[in-house]
Amino acid sequence: MTALDQLFAKVRAENRAALIAYIPAGFPSQAGCHRVIEAFIAGGVDAIEIGYPYSDPVMDGPTIQAAAVTSLANGTGAAEVLAALKFASASVPAVVMTYWNPIERFGVAEFAKAIATNGGSGVITPDLTIEESAGWIKATKESSINPIYVVAPSTKHERLMQVTSKCGGFIYAASLMGVTGARASVSSSAAELVARVRKTSYLPVAVGLGVSTREQAKGVAAFADGVIVGSAFIKALQDAPSEEAGLLAVTELARELAKGVREGR
Repeated sequence: MTALDQLFAKVRAENRAALIAYIPAGFPSQAGCHRVIEAFIAGGVDAIEIGYPYSDPVMDGPTIQAAAVTSLANGTGAAEVLAALKFASASVPAVVMTYWNPIERFGVAEFAKAIATNGGSGVITPDLTIEESAGWIKATKESSINPIYVVAPSTKHERLMQVTSKCGGFIYAASLMGVTGARASVSSSAAELVARVRKTSYLPVAVGLGVSTREQAKGVAAFADGVIVGSAFIKALQDAPSEEAGLLAVTELARELAKGVREGR
């Protein structure tokens, strides 16, 4: 059982959802990323998702794309991603979100082992299909980490059954068809998707894409096991006049979102 598995058992016993925060490794700087992680934890985040910056992020909107550009310019690679993961996992359950190419370049079995060695609970792979997952599933089992896949409102029932049967830790439910980004409201299709996923798996379901406020977090926490927030935190950092101000904004936003996930039920 990973730390992530233990977290979802804990929040389920507390009858609430988990708050999962996303930050790309190396953003806003190598040292700054670690300070953001500290701000997340100070604000009450339950788990952290470390992004592996990639040059062709098909799932990411302009906010996270801009952060990835900054991260890559800061020299972020596998070593920096793993260092951020290790730093985060010393305090809370942590996972890496990465496109498949960096895993393949690193070495499939080696990457899974490196995640485990650095305290990580699992990996989210948004562009890896089930049909191409045999080697990855084998590697995650050997390293005892969670393979986390993404499902969307367009995913058909038969496909949901196939994907969710391969997941571990939680199932990532994309709240809408599109890319990441903070929005004025969370798509109504999110609740419907979570209900459909629950018919195929007993695993926790975490919803991402669009959550940016306490009220939105509260709304999603009413039907999901986890609330994933990324773009809103990054935007708070990007809009701040200084890194210090950005860190304060991140902590305050995390506190508000943490209240929201506890108010959902």
